[in-house]
Amino acid sequence: MDALSEKTLPAPLGDLTARLARRLAALRAEAGLTLDQLAERSGISRAALSRFEKGETSPTAEVLGKLCLAYALSMSRLMAMVEEGFTAHVPPAEQPEWSDEATGFTRRVISPAATGLAAEMLRCGLQPGAEIAYDAAPVPGLEHHLHMLSGKLRVEVEGVAHDLVAGDTLRYRLEGPTRFTALSKKKPAQYVLVLVTP
Repeated sequence: MDALSEKTLPAPLGDLTARLARRLAALRAEAGLTLDQLAERSGISRAALSRFEKGETSPTAEVLGKLCLAYALSMSRLMAMVEEGFTAHVPPAEQPEWSDEATGFTRRVISPAATGLAAEMLRCGLQPGAEIAYDAAPVPGLEHHLHMLSGKLRVEVEGVAHDLVAGDTLRYRLEGPTRFTALSKKKPAQYVLVLVTP
């Protein structure tokens, strides 16, 4: 079925943890990995991986980043796999949002990844003083276009820091580690991120 075909709407967001759990278990099975092998590859404990796959708990943004790295997927691609369907028109009510209470990070998929499309678009927010870091690119050469909407954000790409304010755009191909830090004391950093799969 092509990307423009009408499909059923995604299940309620309350089901997201269960769908993510099923997808993580399926990815591990498809890769032919044991829990121990995935733990070694991802740096996440075997016990935590088991809890994620059973839907007993939901991984943080940083842990999802490690899993995506282990499977060579962008986080948005993984989340698109979890969604059950989409239409060509994506109104706000159908844009899945995910938040990580531990880091104060939120991401709304405003244009989901889809078969036949190279790009996806996210609206992200990071609470004042919050920081998230990723050890490596989930997909080597993944193209990023980050446009600041409000607040202040420091983005470190492979050790080079870029301080961004509303209206700034940062473009890069990711090969190594990144770190995002919200620099504002009272206002969250809000930005749009376009990811283009190489």
